[in-house]
Amino acid sequence: MIKNKKIPSIFVKTLGMIGCAIILSFIFSKVVDGRLTGKNSINKTEVLSLEKKELKELDSPIIASQSPDSIEVVTTKAEDKDNETEAINMGSFFVNLIRNTGVYAFFNYKEETINPAGEPTTVFGWQNFIMILVALVVIYLGAAKNFEPLLLIPIGFGAVFVNIPLGGTWIDPSTGHPGFLKIIYDAGVGNEFFPLIIFMGIGALTDFGPLIANPKTALLGAAAQFGVFTTLFGAVLLNAIPGVSYSLKEACAISIIGGADGPTTIYIAAKLAPHLMGSVAVAAYSYMALVPIIQPPIMRLLTTKKEKLIRMKQLRHVGKVEKVLFPMVVFGLTILLLPAAAPLLGALCFGNFVRESGVVERLSQTLQNELLNIITIFLGLGVGSQMSADKFMQVSTIGIVLLGLLAFCIATASGVLVAKVMNLFLKEKINPLIGSAGVSAVPMAARVSNKVGQEYDPGNFLIMHAMGPNVAGVIGTAVAAGVMIAAFMK
Repeated sequence: MIKNKKIPSIFVKTLGMIGCAIILSFIFSKVVDGRLTGKNSINKTEVLSLEKKELKELDSPIIASQSPDSIEVVTTKAEDKDNETEAINMGSFFVNLIRNTGVYAFFNYKEETINPAGEPTTVFGWQNFIMILVALVVIYLGAAKNFEPLLLIPIGFGAVFVNIPLGGTWIDPSTGHPGFLKIIYDAGVGNEFFPLIIFMGIGALTDFGPLIANPKTALLGAAAQFGVFTTLFGAVLLNAIPGVSYSLKEACAISIIGGADGPTTIYIAAKLAPHLMGSVAVAAYSYMALVPIIQPPIMRLLTTKKEKLIRMKQLRHVGKVEKVLFPMVVFGLTILLLPAAAPLLGALCFGNFVRESGVVERLSQTLQNELLNIITIFLGLGVGSQMSADKFMQVSTIGIVLLGLLAFCIATASGVLVAKVMNLFLKEKINPLIGSAGVSAVPMAARVSNKVGQEYDPGNFLIMHAMGPNVAGVIGTAVAAGVMIAAFMK
């Protein structure tokens, strides 16, 4: 029985103080606006009268006879007098200070900008406030629920930064210079540099031994890409619905979510649909984090109890030569058959070769730890910077979330079903549960396959068998991305 716990009084008092401060600030901002409006109307009248007076004086012989030097002196003295008046006007100083607070901006701020569709739009302060709340939810999921915290926490903070009115984190309103988020984005997110470094780190962390030992499981990694391409065509067909409009490039950026590979999703979005990057990246990493929740029901539904109890033979030992040659062979085939995927797969193979060669341990450790961690921070902040109100608060965002979920579910189901079909022709049966690991969420998807299998047979250890399709899924998603990029190359 859960005992009722009283809410701490200090918490209630704090919320009350914040609420009162917001209400008082709102009232004060309206009062200030009213006074400034009246004051500005008086100033305009005075300016008009002064302009008329100056026009009359221009016809006088005294002004006409004055030299340009004397006029310049008079002008300088007038400017000095204005500056002096402005300097000692403390009322204007405090009013301007209030008008530049965050509370005032959330109620009164508005900015003319261009939305992702290329149409002029107005972003209001309350929209920035809502996006900050969304960003805080993203941070909460990462910090409290442990949903991909390495990426969701930096993404959340990046979204908070970019939605601060007058903060200047994207463009400094006072100077027009780029803020630190734009510098990060231009340095490595918009030009796909950071995702490639992430792939090097993933390669250095990955052991392709289970895939080499049981190469037929590569088909399960390929099967998961059915979710990607099915959703691609589904997104195009949705254009028949009034009010829904996705270009082919946007459909590609959305459908790659089904591969459950965050860096690849960001890479494709940066190349084909940069304005969707924030939405697709958050969706991709959210579904990666939700693998233990989304996949098990699909796996249980599509398999019989007999299939769940299938035990697979222990994998053979894979020698060092095989592990060293594998990334080189994959990279070579990529260069020959699909050069558009060479940057992604080449970075992955480079990282893996550094790991398996054993002669550059320092580089291997750097890729696995320091470099990967630093780039992860910058990548997260850069992606979060694309979660601005004008880009994220669109009807298309809902479509992205739903289509991404559909892609992920189809990818999971496809892997399981292909494993069942393979068992019709194999003497040594494959447990279909490992087919769900064909998505690229390494190693979480493999752990889920193992966990579901042990629910029916506690002695059935599937994790090493599931790592085969799991790492094959990484390669498969990169190949799918290469196909999409190649389709738009001229």
